[in-house]
Amino acid sequence: MPPRPAEGIAVHTTPQARYAVALLVTVELALAAVSMGLAWWASPPDPSDRPAVEIRRAARLPPDPVPAPGAATGSFTWSCGRNENGHVNSANVVVTPGAPGPVHHQHDYVGNLHVDAASTVDDLTSGATSCVNGDRSTYYWPVLRTLDDRGGPHGEIRVPDEVTLTYLGSPAGPVVGAPTLLVGVIGDAFAATNGGARASATWTCAGSPDRRTTAYPICPDGERVVRVFDFPGCWDGRREDSRGHRAHLLAADVTGRCPRGTFAVPRLRITVGYDLPAGADFVIDGFPDQRHDPSTDHAFAVNAMPDRLMSEVVRCLNAGIRCGPEPA
Repeated sequence: MPPRPAEGIAVHTTPQARYAVALLVTVELALAAVSMGLAWWASPPDPSDRPAVEIRRAARLPPDPVPAPGAATGSFTWSCGRNENGHVNSANVVVTPGAPGPVHHQHDYVGNLHVDAASTVDDLTSGATSCVNGDRSTYYWPVLRTLDDRGGPHGEIRVPDEVTLTYLGSPAGPVVGAPTLLVGVIGDAFAATNGGARASATWTCAGSPDRRTTAYPICPDGERVVRVFDFPGCWDGRREDSRGHRAHLLAADVTGRCPRGTFAVPRLRITVGYDLPAGADFVIDGFPDQRHDPSTDHAFAVNAMPDRLMSEVVRCLNAGIRCGPEPA
């Protein structure tokens, strides 16, 4: 064995040796990161760690804009079920088409029944649907879990007790039909760590529809927990999707007017409700580093309505008619 260098004497190494040491350190750091990630992934949700607010303390929604003459004041409501058939998976046909997602970021689906990890948006123009009117669009959002012994450490996925889909018009004028395969996104799955600028206040309770929050709502006993996804409705007239999936479909301003260069299309609202046991702890699925934060709530929609159905939607909205059941 060669003698150890005396303390204080510099040791000269070759470039190859320094490279080997650097590579070893890099590998060790990578393995440590993977181990930390797996540990985070395996840790169950902690109810005490979730932001929550009594719904009576949540902010009120601003008043609706006053409709202009000729505004599209109608609505079109329809049912695609409430995912009673258990169409749940980790895929995201918009963001990562043709690939599965993280196992603990599951989505509830209504509409097109064939969306899975192998799907792309082009697959939506055919296949069976859960919608009673033949709408082949896909609508999806993170599952909600109640935290109890029945569901294991990550909780039990709850089937919604209510899912209502409604198209709304524009207070500034008439709407035009949305194109086939138009992608819509509301909310941000990374809002807990990126500043939350694109977070959407989706949470409320059935008895307080005029209040919304980005925290988990604490509802009065016996009152339904509700998530409301209000999608943007101003289309650029050119693209069905865009990089980041947002630039082609924008929100109107506070007066209901669309940004310059965009056109008002039917604006989607999805209402999802849950009748939960009194005092139940609940969380939504998400990416591990988001820690089930309620501000990460989000939803996606890809339009695959037949043209005749979209024409009927536009007719109802522009004529000021409420078609279908009353919107939620």
